Amino acid sequence: QVQLVESGGGLVQAGGSLRLSCAASGTNFVVKAMGWYRQAPGKQREFVARMIIGGSTYYQDSVKGRFTVSRGNAKNTIDLQMNSLKPEDTAVYYCKVDSTATGTSVWSADWGQGTQVTVSS
Repeated sequence: QVQLVESGGGLVQAGGSLRLSCAASGTNFVVKAMGWYRQAPGKQREFVARMIIGGSTYYQDSVKGRFTVSRGNAKNTIDLQMNSLKPEDTAVYYCKVDSTATGTSVWSADWGQGTQVTVSS
């Protein structure tokens, strides 16, 4: 099983920046993709950004040009740099990891506990 720990949320004024980090740990797994989702109050969880390990990155249209997803310095970590934040970016941000069990094609998807991002106007 993969455990995820997120960090970096907080309160920021509109136009400001925050950087979220997510670290995956556990045994016998190979990370295939890492990404971020968010859920605002009263809304469904939505996709924000995703990185295919060794491949492409994808973004929700509303964050393109403002958010950047990248590999962290440590193994199995991912960062989300969020610039030009808007009040509508306020949400709980969740890290998601897609992985396979080492030596198999058995996939699993694991979620972090979430970190709150609040953007004031």
